[in-house]
Amino acid sequence: MKSPVKVGVIGCGTVSEPYLKNMAASSVLEVVACADEVPERARARAQEFGLPRACSVDDLLLDPEVELVVNLTIPNAHAAISLAALEAGKHVYTEKPLATSLEDGRRLLSAAATAGRTLAGAPDTVLGAGIQTSLLLLEERGLGEPLAASAFMLNRGPENWHPNPAFFYQPGGGPLLDVGPYYVTTLVYLLGPVRRVTGQARILYSERRADRGPRKGEVFKVTTPTFVAGLLEFESGAQATLVTSYGIWGADLPNLQLYCTQGILGVPDPNTFAGPVRVRRNEEEAAWQEVPLRYSHTDSCRNCRGLGVSETVLAIREDRAPRLSGELAYHVLDVMESILESSSTGRHIEVESTCRRPPPLPLETGLEVAT
Repeated sequence: MKSPVKVGVIGCGTVSEPYLKNMAASSVLEVVACADEVPERARARAQEFGLPRACSVDDLLLDPEVELVVNLTIPNAHAAISLAALEAGKHVYTEKPLATSLEDGRRLLSAAATAGRTLAGAPDTVLGAGIQTSLLLLEERGLGEPLAASAFMLNRGPENWHPNPAFFYQPGGGPLLDVGPYYVTTLVYLLGPVRRVTGQARILYSERRADRGPRKGEVFKVTTPTFVAGLLEFESGAQATLVTSYGIWGADLPNLQLYCTQGILGVPDPNTFAGPVRVRRNEEEAAWQEVPLRYSHTDSCRNCRGLGVSETVLAIREDRAPRLSGELAYHVLDVMESILESSSTGRHIEVESTCRRPPPLPLETGLEVAT
């Protein structure tokens, strides 16, 4: 058996906790260092998870032991950190989105190709039991051909849980680039790449207020759209409606549904790893039926972030493309940026990129998470 891939984590904020917890449970990788622009945060995470060392970002990138960098910084820093890691000869797995501009996304793909290194990225919720079961149902054609889909992500916003919510309301954030990757990645995973989009977007409230944490009561300006609606046309001919918003709470719309020739597939919340998966067939008086999940690899944890790092490590060791490839992450970014471009120009936008539709996981995934 090959030795575990040595991993270094850059960014020790909120999302690093589930990542480190689940990566610690994996037999295919070993976290050997962590870094953060605030050294105290890195030292705290290293102590919490028993990591060999906390260090500066530069020191981590220069460490010859680190083979793969997991980039958990804020969105506006994703491209710079990932590019530096690739240029240092490291493989990279990054939190979503891949970058906050298409230009930066293209630079990352080019850098990975030049360096001969793997570039992959979140969201890895598509590797969870719920969405993988949904994919198998489509592959088996029991519901016929997918024709259309609808996806809704409407919530209050991160100011009621995140300790520093202001950056979510700046360019590079907002509901589309922050939570939209879960939904767009799931749609691409299930329906294939997107060909053309149309979009509308607006700012619902010009100011927001932090509800809790160290910045409770702080008011900040909103400078990026907080309501974004998109129409997506896929290369397969299927079409989908996508609505994302920060500032609407109490909505009871379905997270994601696929409308097929023989019935409707109710897909679980794309921001989760489990079920339920539901089916309603095109029959008189048919009722919704919950479908047993085909996979059990995410049963033991609610938040399985880090699963995609393990799958990427397996891909590196098996000399194949990861399911969460850089090309997939770039295509998802291209779709989202095209929706925003359509809103600002009033035109349909042809999506220039494409990607391979990832295959389902084997039923014996080889992926481990914390219990």
